[in-house]
Amino acid sequence: MNITVIGDGGWGTAAALLLNSYGHKVTVWGPFPDYLDEIRARRENPRFLPGVALPASLGWSGDPAGAVAGAEVVILAVPSKFLGDVCRRFAGLIPGEALTVSLTKGLCENTHCRMSELAQDILALEQIAVLSGPSHAEEVARGIPTAVVAAAADETLALRVQSLFSGPRFRVYTSTDPLGVEIGGAVKNVIAIAVGASDGLGFGDNTRAALITRGLAEVTRFGVALGAVPATFAGLSGVGDLIVTCTSRHSRNHTVGERLGRGELIGDILDSMRMVAEGVWNAKVIHTLGLQHGVEMPITDTVHALCHRNLPARDAVESLMSRDAKPES
Repeated sequence: MNITVIGDGGWGTAAALLLNSYGHKVTVWGPFPDYLDEIRARRENPRFLPGVALPASLGWSGDPAGAVAGAEVVILAVPSKFLGDVCRRFAGLIPGEALTVSLTKGLCENTHCRMSELAQDILALEQIAVLSGPSHAEEVARGIPTAVVAAAADETLALRVQSLFSGPRFRVYTSTDPLGVEIGGAVKNVIAIAVGASDGLGFGDNTRAALITRGLAEVTRFGVALGAVPATFAGLSGVGDLIVTCTSRHSRNHTVGERLGRGELIGDILDSMRMVAEGVWNAKVIHTLGLQHGVEMPITDTVHALCHRNLPARDAVESLMSRDAKPES
């Protein structure tokens, strides 16, 4: 099949490698032609996926119209902060019959909608499926066994995505709860910042386990309040993605939290990063939505204060531990 991946970051490149390995013709679109020339010359994506050799059969394009011309499948792999702007460059260009899949995790900072909803609206497409779960690009690109979930309200669409992505080292399950799958992928980044801050402060496994467990309760409460299926959060896009993002050395959100815990300023941390830590931007959106829906979200509220109100990390963790006693729920 002719497949276009929109986004030349780590996850977009890893997805392109995976689909290329199945024998598909894959073109990756990126916004900066000079950098695409560097990728072609080096056969490596040095900024976003260093150390991974890229086959000559992978195509690279900086032209939106040319990149999606004749595409049977379009993969959206752009950080949530930039997805709206990128989709506007492709408005009216993606073939209506193309299978479109969003890999982007997060919520829109302006409208608070999910990424698939944002893309669907801008691109004027009937449906967009989502693919999510514990899937660090660094590991997928190296063929490390991974399991994820493909979700769409239409089960037939989810099955098409499952068939497209499934391989010997990439197992895909299906779900008809895209709302829950996307909420899990967004909120887990915020929880990972809290876990990173705890680790940066030198706290131990007990604290980490407490934050992950109570974080899962928070993700579930939030998702159910928005209309998600509770069981979704016990799956790969819920607890699975939460665990890997809170514990992996590849996690940018955990890294941000860890550096905050060591006393660095959020502005300095973000200025030093090439890749986007989604949890920083999404903490503000999720904090606002939690208040609007009356959902108790103490970890998210604390991360929001850490990232946007300069709350010291030690004060943040201590405020969580000193909350009023209550039953576990």
